[in-house]
Amino acid sequence: MNNSSEVSGLMQVTKERKGLLITASIFSTLSSLLQIVPFVGVYKIVEELLTHAGQPSAMDKDLLIYWGIVAFVALIAGLVALYIGGMCSHIAAFNILYQLRVRLAEHVAKVPMGYHTRTATGELKKIIEVSVEKIEKFIAHQLPDLVSAIVIPLMLLGYMFWLDYRMALTLLVPIGIGFWLQSRLFRSEKGRQAYRDFQLAIEEMNATGVEYVRGMPAVKVFGITADSFLTFKQAVTRYRDISLNITDLCKTSYGLFFVIMISLFTFIVPVGILLSSGNAGNQSFAITFILFLIITPSLSAPLLKLMYLGSGMREIVEGQKRIESVFAEPVVQEPELPKVPDTYEVAFRQVSFAYERKESEAYKPVLEQIDFVAKAGEMTALVGPSGGGKSTIANLLLRFWDVQEGEITIGGIPIQEMGTEKLMDTVSFVFQDVHLFYDTIEENIRMGNTSASLQDVIAAAQTACCHEFIEKLDAGYDTKIGEGGTYLSGGEAQRIAIARALLKNAPILVLDEATAYADAENEHKIQQGLAQLVQGKTVLIIAHRLTTIRAAEQILVIRKGTIAESGTHDQLRALGGVYEHMWQAHISAASWKLGGAVR
Repeated sequence: MNNSSEVSGLMQVTKERKGLLITASIFSTLSSLLQIVPFVGVYKIVEELLTHAGQPSAMDKDLLIYWGIVAFVALIAGLVALYIGGMCSHIAAFNILYQLRVRLAEHVAKVPMGYHTRTATGELKKIIEVSVEKIEKFIAHQLPDLVSAIVIPLMLLGYMFWLDYRMALTLLVPIGIGFWLQSRLFRSEKGRQAYRDFQLAIEEMNATGVEYVRGMPAVKVFGITADSFLTFKQAVTRYRDISLNITDLCKTSYGLFFVIMISLFTFIVPVGILLSSGNAGNQSFAITFILFLIITPSLSAPLLKLMYLGSGMREIVEGQKRIESVFAEPVVQEPELPKVPDTYEVAFRQVSFAYERKESEAYKPVLEQIDFVAKAGEMTALVGPSGGGKSTIANLLLRFWDVQEGEITIGGIPIQEMGTEKLMDTVSFVFQDVHLFYDTIEENIRMGNTSASLQDVIAAAQTACCHEFIEKLDAGYDTKIGEGGTYLSGGEAQRIAIARALLKNAPILVLDEATAYADAENEHKIQQGLAQLVQGKTVLIIAHRLTTIRAAEQILVIRKGTIAESGTHDQLRALGGVYEHMWQAHISAASWKLGGAVR
């Protein structure tokens, strides 16, 4: 991708607030033009002063006052125009940022879960926060600055050519050399690769930093320091090395450009003296020469600004490319005419699935030829060794991924033909790892049904056995999770999630180790609540505690991605196979005690 296409891709983002940005550009241009007026005023005043230096009384005082007022008014008007342009660009930037973040959030919610499993949280966080924030920097600051940084030098150089083309040409030579040095760096593949590596290093450092903070309990227990946490240390070291590499890469061209731009007047002085020697006594040339010495330093500032804009632009473009890479991720395909099932039995028909594509070297089937029917009004339990594919089966029902072979149907309709929204309305899911949002307990439960009343929320909480501990909190259901040190235990959070699913009251319920963190008493109460919930519903439950699924109408033993056995609890025990071994191990574990034998 070349520079022009990269910048054009960046400009595509600005289309949503095109009117505001055009207005901002107009006022920025006007401000730049008005900033030239004081130089004209200075020239006229200096010309009048030098012309009548030998006879001050002959000076046109009205002319001096006039140009002084014009210069002052132009300065004030330029500042006002700059303010208006800045306000327009900032308003446009904040609106574009808001819409861009919303679009990103909506898009990542629609992509398959595979994207989230292979993309580090820190990397995605950096894209949504830092890369998008840099777009604001480009729109709100760099676009107006770019206008003034281009218009002012062009106008000043044009004015200088009008005054004396010879000295103006003298300035073009160092300016051309300086920009050639800069363009050579930015257009080189080495320079582009350095900035790409820089962005990757930041993302890696963010990802490992998030991992380090999230793992703080283990960090404290095992005495791990940031220095000894190897992945974080390596990421920081890589960031340091790449930053130093970019500095080393840019130091010569930046240094030469900076020296040339702030020393432009040194090129004018010898040429001016040389030309003066051939124009001895020429007062008009002397005035022009003095004005060149005054204007030239003012030319340096916008040219240096262009240098900083160029270096910042490279980083912004790389961030924009990462934003585009997120939007390039394919979303879960939605049907044009979603179908609605009349019944809610779940069927897996010869389903095979792998997280990688078949052509990938890392391809490894997770599920192979899974075939079963979970009937409505009945409980189907998935049991088996860890890593066998139980949670994958549940996730496929929610279309977190699409299967490579076979199909999954609800009421005879393939889930791909239902549409995500209808599918989510049809299935309630309680994950093994619960996520509660930074909001009140009431709102966390109400996520299951946003139109539910407080009485409905309380009823769901009572069924899930969490009403009692909620009432003991100072603010009750208005307690904000995480605020003021209010954090819930694993079992409490699990019960909140169950209450959320109860309130949703969907016809299909999926429970992935939903009672894992509950004690024996609360587990019994939750089972009572679930017994009321499952009436007339299709229930798919994943459990390691085999006692919780003894009453299931169908138990599927999942081992190594296949259904090793199926039947009721009694039927499977009678087989004396995998399930019976699991049951005996479960009973032995339940009777196990810590410590030696009692004597």
